[in-house]
Amino acid sequence: MSSPAPRRFLTRPSSWPEARFVADALRAETVGGMLLLAAAVIAMVWANSPWRDGYLRVQTFKIGPEALDLHISLAHWASDGLLAVFFLVAGLELKRELVVGDLSDVQRAILPVVAAICGVVVPALFYLAVVAGVDGAGRGWAVPTATDIAFALAALAVLGSHLPSALRSFLLTLAVVDDLIAITIIAVFYTDDLKPLLLLGSAVPLVAFWLVARRRVAPWWLLVPLGLATWTMVHASGVHATVAGMALAFTVPVRPHEGDSDSRAEHVEHAIRPLSAGFCVPVFALLASGVTLVGGGLGDAVSDRVTWAVVVALVAGKLVGVFGGTFLTARLTRAQLDDDLAWGDVLGLSLLGGIGFTVSLLVGELAFEDDPARHAHVKLGVLIASVLAALLAAVVLRRRERAYRTIAERDSRDDDGDGVPDVYQPGRG
Repeated sequence: MSSPAPRRFLTRPSSWPEARFVADALRAETVGGMLLLAAAVIAMVWANSPWRDGYLRVQTFKIGPEALDLHISLAHWASDGLLAVFFLVAGLELKRELVVGDLSDVQRAILPVVAAICGVVVPALFYLAVVAGVDGAGRGWAVPTATDIAFALAALAVLGSHLPSALRSFLLTLAVVDDLIAITIIAVFYTDDLKPLLLLGSAVPLVAFWLVARRRVAPWWLLVPLGLATWTMVHASGVHATVAGMALAFTVPVRPHEGDSDSRAEHVEHAIRPLSAGFCVPVFALLASGVTLVGGGLGDAVSDRVTWAVVVALVAGKLVGVFGGTFLTARLTRAQLDDDLAWGDVLGLSLLGGIGFTVSLLVGELAFEDDPARHAHVKLGVLIASVLAALLAAVVLRRRERAYRTIAERDSRDDDGDGVPDVYQPGRG
């Protein structure tokens, strides 16, 4: 009797609808990543220009009603409000993957989930090892936990890599899973002065949002106020308000009603993703990534071990965590890499995981909100690590550019002109 064929991993998405969803999501994230990069550059130039006092005034300008602690700075609105939209989109992606996507298949899910977990734990350990003995520095252990998919894809677009759909899908799944881990860390470890009654009260609009979202016709003029009410109550409770975005996402149905082609989650995501990628994340980057290096700021940052702990954790820690988790999982499950790919591809993907821009900046703000100087050092470390990780990934991945082009041309071939690539049609791939 012949032995069963070994299980393959890092294969292309399991179906054409899944592949199309991933491609559409990544296309939007790439455009958003370009805007994010531009916003970060503007912030750095502005923060080190003769007009840097104006940048600080914009960051600290307060707006909003006094009620429910909503009279806050623009920078605070960006991190609590705009990033809640970012986590709403991430939550919709995650729920879809868990219910109808590749994560619903345990065999396909185990690899990116283990890689994501290792990509959180190992960088945190690297960070703590570097800052051991530095007073108060341990609070930033969660800074290197998440991968910024938009920044990573923008870097790939700039560098011209035709990354195969299997690797892009894995990168998206990895980023979405560690976003969930990051938001859980924020809720558990970075919540001060919890107000349980207000947190409990947020369940009322959240449940109402869920009930409305389940309807076949769910008017936006009901969903938006209920979502805002949930966010307001969570913000006032002391839990970081971005948690509301993930909670709202998990109430939205990802299976279409009978007779419909698209689900409620797809409708919501199509409406919100351009807002998140094109406005919310770039504005957050503009207000969060400016670091003043003139006037002694650079020397202070370079001499602080926290700066280098962030760099080491994001670049080396993510590499060891993601690559090591993938390699060990493959060995323990006796799975083999897809025939089109090599372990060098996984190495490059693991380096891309070190681009931790958006969520890393958010966690750095929460960890060191009472220490502005160290917060600035964390931001510089995140910027250095993200650029370094992108450059190293480019060196590794561009060596396979010709192979990637061949795979892309083959996987996009549609000889019968029906709009579905032949590789997704039985007997034609």
